[in-house]
Amino acid sequence: MTVAFFSGSRRRAAVALGAVSAGLLVLSACDKPTPIATVTVGSDSIHSEAACYNDGDAIKESQIQQCLNKKAEKSITVAMDDKIRFGVDPEIADNGWTIFLGGQQAEPEPYKKTYRTIPASAFFSSQTGEATDNTQVTIVENTGKKLTGIWHFQLKKES
Repeated sequence: MTVAFFSGSRRRAAVALGAVSAGLLVLSACDKPTPIATVTVGSDSIHSEAACYNDGDAIKESQIQQCLNKKAEKSITVAMDDKIRFGVDPEIADNGWTIFLGGQQAEPEPYKKTYRTIPASAFFSSQTGEATDNTQVTIVENTGKKLTGIWHFQLKKES
Protein backbone atom coordinates (compact mmCIF):
# COMPACT_ATOMS: atom_id res chain seq x y z
CA MET A 1 0.00 0.00 0.00
CA THR A 2 1.36 3.39 -0.93
CA VAL A 3 0.67 6.53 1.04
CA ALA A 4 1.08 9.90 -0.65
CA PHE A 5 2.82 12.42 1.54
CA PHE A 6 2.72 16.15 0.86
CA SER A 7 5.74 18.27 1.47
CA GLY A 8 5.52 20.80 4.31
CA SER A 9 4.84 23.79 2.07
CA ARG A 10 2.09 21.98 0.13
CA ARG A 11 0.45 20.89 3.38
CA ARG A 12 0.50 24.48 4.71
CA ALA A 13 -0.95 25.79 1.44
CA ALA A 14 -3.74 23.19 1.53
CA VAL A 15 -4.56 24.07 5.17
CA ALA A 16 -4.56 27.80 4.38
CA LEU A 17 -6.83 27.27 1.35
CA GLY A 18 -9.21 25.20 3.49
CA ALA A 19 -9.29 27.85 6.21
CA VAL A 20 -10.02 30.63 3.72
CA SER A 21 -12.79 28.57 2.10
CA ALA A 22 -14.37 27.78 5.47
CA GLY A 23 -14.14 31.45 6.50
CA LEU A 24 -15.87 32.61 3.31
CA LEU A 25 -18.60 30.00 3.80
CA VAL A 26 -19.22 31.18 7.37
CA LEU A 27 -19.28 34.84 6.34
CA SER A 28 -21.73 34.22 3.52
CA ALA A 29 -24.15 32.58 5.98
CA CYS A 30 -24.12 35.54 8.39
CA ASP A 31 -26.51 38.44 8.40
CA LYS A 32 -25.06 41.90 8.68
CA PRO A 33 -25.45 43.02 12.32
CA THR A 34 -27.73 45.96 13.00
CA PRO A 35 -26.39 49.17 14.52
CA ILE A 36 -26.17 49.20 18.33
CA ALA A 37 -27.94 51.43 20.85
CA THR A 38 -26.67 51.67 24.44
CA VAL A 39 -28.15 52.81 27.76
CA THR A 40 -25.75 53.65 30.60
CA VAL A 41 -26.56 54.40 34.24
CA GLY A 42 -23.52 55.12 36.40
CA SER A 43 -21.03 52.36 35.56
CA ASP A 44 -23.69 49.90 34.31
CA SER A 45 -24.48 49.65 30.60
CA ILE A 46 -26.75 47.60 28.41
CA HIS A 47 -26.72 47.55 24.64
CA SER A 48 -28.89 45.99 22.02
CA GLU A 49 -29.20 45.37 18.34
CA ALA A 50 -32.43 46.57 16.75
CA ALA A 51 -35.73 44.83 17.47
CA CYS A 52 -36.80 45.89 13.97
CA TYR A 53 -34.41 47.01 11.25
CA ASN A 54 -34.60 46.92 7.47
CA ASP A 55 -30.92 47.49 6.63
CA GLY A 56 -31.36 51.28 6.71
CA ASP A 57 -34.52 51.32 4.58
CA ALA A 58 -37.94 52.30 5.93
CA ILE A 59 -39.77 49.75 8.05
CA LYS A 60 -43.08 48.81 6.41
CA GLU A 61 -46.07 50.77 7.74
CA SER A 62 -47.85 47.50 8.54
CA GLN A 63 -44.99 46.44 10.87
CA ILE A 64 -44.33 49.70 12.76
CA GLN A 65 -46.93 49.35 15.52
CA GLN A 66 -46.05 45.70 16.05
CA CYS A 67 -42.36 46.65 16.35
CA LEU A 68 -43.11 49.51 18.77
CA ASN A 69 -45.15 47.16 20.97
CA LYS A 70 -42.43 44.51 21.34
CA LYS A 71 -41.21 43.96 24.89
CA ALA A 72 -37.67 44.98 25.78
CA GLU A 73 -35.22 42.11 26.26
CA LYS A 74 -32.65 44.22 28.13
CA SER A 75 -33.23 46.05 31.40
CA ILE A 76 -31.27 48.26 33.77
CA THR A 77 -32.00 49.45 37.31
CA VAL A 78 -32.21 53.20 37.83
CA ALA A 79 -32.40 55.43 40.92
CA MET A 80 -34.57 58.52 40.65
CA ASP A 81 -31.57 60.85 40.98
CA ASP A 82 -29.48 59.01 38.32
CA LYS A 83 -28.70 60.40 34.92
CA ILE A 84 -29.45 58.06 32.03
CA ARG A 85 -27.05 58.23 29.11
CA PHE A 86 -28.24 57.12 25.70
CA GLY A 87 -25.75 56.34 22.95
CA VAL A 88 -26.26 55.27 19.35
CA ASP A 89 -23.99 54.28 16.48
CA PRO A 90 -23.03 57.19 14.18
CA GLU A 91 -25.16 55.82 11.33
CA ILE A 92 -28.26 56.12 13.56
CA ALA A 93 -27.32 59.68 14.52
CA ASP A 94 -26.81 60.62 10.87
CA ASN A 95 -30.50 59.90 10.18
CA GLY A 96 -31.72 61.14 13.56
CA TRP A 97 -33.37 59.37 16.49
CA THR A 98 -36.12 59.99 18.98
CA ILE A 99 -37.16 58.45 22.27
CA PHE A 100 -40.54 56.77 22.64
CA LEU A 101 -42.06 55.92 26.03
CA GLY A 102 -44.54 53.06 26.13
CA GLY A 103 -44.81 53.07 22.35
CA GLN A 104 -45.60 56.81 22.14
CA GLN A 105 -43.27 59.46 20.75
CA ALA A 106 -41.89 61.55 23.62
CA GLU A 107 -40.18 64.30 21.65
CA PRO A 108 -41.09 66.16 18.47
CA GLU A 109 -37.82 66.32 16.52
CA PRO A 110 -35.14 63.71 15.73
CA TYR A 111 -31.89 64.13 17.66
CA LYS A 112 -28.74 64.13 15.47
CA LYS A 113 -25.91 63.44 17.95
CA THR A 114 -24.61 60.05 19.09
CA TYR A 115 -24.98 60.71 22.81
CA ARG A 116 -27.33 62.42 25.23
CA THR A 117 -28.11 62.49 28.96
CA ILE A 118 -31.59 62.67 30.50
CA PRO A 119 -32.49 62.62 34.24
CA ALA A 120 -34.08 59.34 35.36
CA SER A 121 -36.97 61.21 37.00
CA ALA A 122 -38.25 62.08 33.51
CA PHE A 123 -39.08 58.41 32.86
CA PHE A 124 -41.00 57.37 35.95
CA SER A 125 -44.40 59.04 35.84
CA SER A 126 -47.29 57.90 33.68
CA GLN A 127 -49.34 60.16 31.43
CA THR A 128 -51.94 60.37 34.21
CA GLY A 129 -49.29 61.60 36.66
CA GLU A 130 -49.10 58.34 38.63
CA ALA A 131 -45.69 57.01 39.59
CA THR A 132 -44.53 53.85 37.85
CA ASP A 133 -41.75 51.36 38.71
CA ASN A 134 -40.97 50.18 35.15
CA THR A 135 -40.74 52.09 31.91
CA GLN A 136 -40.08 50.81 28.44
CA VAL A 137 -37.88 53.23 26.53
CA THR A 138 -37.65 52.82 22.79
CA ILE A 139 -35.04 54.45 20.59
CA VAL A 140 -36.41 55.00 17.10
CA GLU A 141 -34.17 55.88 14.17
CA ASN A 142 -36.04 58.14 11.81
CA THR A 143 -35.51 60.76 9.18
CA GLY A 144 -38.56 62.72 10.28
CA LYS A 145 -40.68 60.97 7.64
CA LYS A 146 -39.82 57.28 7.87
CA LEU A 147 -38.82 54.91 10.68
CA THR A 148 -35.74 52.84 9.89
CA GLY A 149 -34.84 51.13 13.20
CA ILE A 150 -36.30 50.38 16.64
CA TRP A 151 -34.40 49.48 19.86
CA HIS A 152 -36.08 48.65 23.20
CA PHE A 153 -34.85 48.95 26.80
CA GLN A 154 -36.60 48.47 30.13
CA LEU A 155 -35.82 50.92 32.96
CA LYS A 156 -36.54 49.50 36.43
CA LYS A 157 -36.86 51.94 39.30
CA GLU A 158 -34.58 51.11 42.20
CA SER A 159 -36.61 50.27 45.30
